[in-house]
Amino acid sequence: MTTLSDAEIDERLASAGGGRRGDQATIVRELKFDDFAAAIVFVNRVAEAAEQVNHHPDILVHGWNKVRLELSTHSAGGLTDADFALASRIEGLL
Repeated sequence: MTTLSDAEIDERLASAGGGRRGDQATIVRELKFDDFAAAIVFVNRVAEAAEQVNHHPDILVHGWNKVRLELSTHSAGGLTDADFALASRIEGLL
């Protein structure tokens, strides 16, 4: 997989609903749910979508109702089309 340039990343982030963590090539999305159960239901839906495309985000459940998703193609050393494709699928789950 080919990593995207900074310009490509910035352009795609503008429409992806997420943001970049510092200078790192990682898409970060912080979400807040009504309660812990709703957060876990969402995490399970993300896990199913990730398995379908064989591309897995880092997922952190924190607090009692917050989920942080971080997407990056570790094997490529940055962001690729796969990260933005999964980000789009996740956006559809909300």
